[in-house]
Amino acid sequence: MSKMSTERARIALNGPTMGTRWSALFFADRVRDTDAIRAALQAAVDEVDTQMSMWNAESALMRINAAPVGDWVVVPEQLRAVLRLGLEIGRASGGAFDIGMGDAVTAWGFGPGAAAPEGIRAVMDAPRRPAQEVLEIEGMQLRKTAPIALDLNGIAKGYGVDRLAETLRDHGIADALVGIDGEMRAMGLRPDGEAWIIAVEAPDPDRRTPHSVLALQDAAVATSGDYRHWVEVQGRRLSHTMDPRRGAPLIASPASVTVVARTCAEADAWATALMVLGAERGADLARQRGLDALFLLCDDEGNAMGVGVGRLFSEEPAAIASAGGR
Repeated sequence: MSKMSTERARIALNGPTMGTRWSALFFADRVRDTDAIRAALQAAVDEVDTQMSMWNAESALMRINAAPVGDWVVVPEQLRAVLRLGLEIGRASGGAFDIGMGDAVTAWGFGPGAAAPEGIRAVMDAPRRPAQEVLEIEGMQLRKTAPIALDLNGIAKGYGVDRLAETLRDHGIADALVGIDGEMRAMGLRPDGEAWIIAVEAPDPDRRTPHSVLALQDAAVATSGDYRHWVEVQGRRLSHTMDPRRGAPLIASPASVTVVARTCAEADAWATALMVLGAERGADLARQRGLDALFLLCDDEGNAMGVGVGRLFSEEPAAIASAGGR
């Protein structure tokens, strides 16, 4: 048998989703029907977007937001799973991760419309209750016990990555690297038996450069940062990540937080929660929860300093202690 007959082809697929693009990289026999695999991957992320988008008034999520308080609403299985996970991490993070920030996201201009000053004042003045106190899920149904606007931007992309991985497994592909806009999940190993190499991006708003690299096998990674999506208010850039206590963008936070977890949905949500908590409190909680997390802190010159927690990252207690003044 010739060498060529035993080689596997490198297959790289991608497509649009959630305002960005999904990607899948794997190695397979040349006879594989890549068009069918691409179509299945696109259908998987389209289903996530259809159920969880704030930009589509007909999405299942927006139907929940529009439903009267107290009414039971039938929720699709995937959306129900993401809502349950969001509430679970909300409780575990003490409310730092809150899927009930849709009103603040919209008011500050991170939703489909522009920022609205009157809306900003309203959401900052309104008393806030975390989603885990307001949502009830029983079987296939959900109801709100008080007014709330749900937003899944901190978890939906990660879940979409997980669906890409599940779809490849359904097609008999066990070794692959899938992602959506930097949220990645590694399945198995590369053909050479090595782990998949993934870059952790440096917190630079002007260019995309690696700060460090990770070697991952059967794990997912997600990063939350303050340097890609922001609004400018009175000459100050404000991150798209919301502070649930204030109904407003974070004022002081790490430049980014990267989390490695079993699934990308978990990594995505925990990266947001630790970003909200900040380097010191976030690192403490990460240790308590057994999370692998990397906090990047920037000095006045824009130089990034890493603070790592967990077995994948080295710990720097002195850096954590000095982070409180940022």
